[in-house]
Amino acid sequence: MGSPVLVEREGSIARLVLNRPDAGNAIDVGLADALARTAAEVADDPSVRCVMLTGAGRMFCVGGDIDGFSAAGDNAGAYLQALADRVHDAVKRLASMAKPLLVVVNGPAAGAGLSLAALGDVVLAGSSAHFTAAYSGIGLTADGGMSWLLPRLIGLRRAQEMILTNARMSAVDAAAHGLVTRTVADEVLCAEGKVIAAKLSAAPTAALGAVRELLLDGATATFSDHLDREAAVIAAAASGAEAREGIAAFLGRRKPDFGKTPRT
Repeated sequence: MGSPVLVEREGSIARLVLNRPDAGNAIDVGLADALARTAAEVADDPSVRCVMLTGAGRMFCVGGDIDGFSAAGDNAGAYLQALADRVHDAVKRLASMAKPLLVVVNGPAAGAGLSLAALGDVVLAGSSAHFTAAYSGIGLTADGGMSWLLPRLIGLRRAQEMILTNARMSAVDAAAHGLVTRTVADEVLCAEGKVIAAKLSAAPTAALGAVRELLLDGATATFSDHLDREAAVIAAAASGAEAREGIAAFLGRRKPDFGKTPRT
């Protein structure tokens, strides 16, 4: 079956595909390690301007591989610590990289799969997708950033319901409540994903990367400190090649070509 995470390149777009379709793309040690490794590779590659994350087969990701949990026996605690740490290595790189992350949810997302779905800057879900925290069903607690991301996306009350009662959220409700950006019919999901990826890859990548960092910082910074940070970041952007190209294009009444600007 090949690597548990495939990397497919199309120009400046890198598509990461969770590739254990027969297991619902469940996360075992091999997949976690491959995801952390490939996330670092695309994050550090200056030729990549947009990263897309999706799953192979009918499911996006059903979460952790429970067979692995069971096989660990009395060492389950140490096993899950190591597994969560490696998943979190991937999450941290995807969240902090200086380029946008598009998540295309091609089917059910549960457990850490829900966490990965919530991580995207733009999240496109197929109509057959649904979302479940899943942890309480097997006596475990949330990981993958779920307990940080969900309250900020859908509010504390809905996050509590999803995590504590294992309530399932449909793709339609996920769009209505802000868990995903948009829901589209399954048959056009791939095509819509390509359109959005192309748009993001043509955008000013350095500026988007800086905004991603501001959005993360804004969750914990004071308003006054964040205003100072915004001022410093926009000043730095103004000195860059992207701003020069964008302003020149605006004044010249043409479309900017950010893809040809050097990365700074």
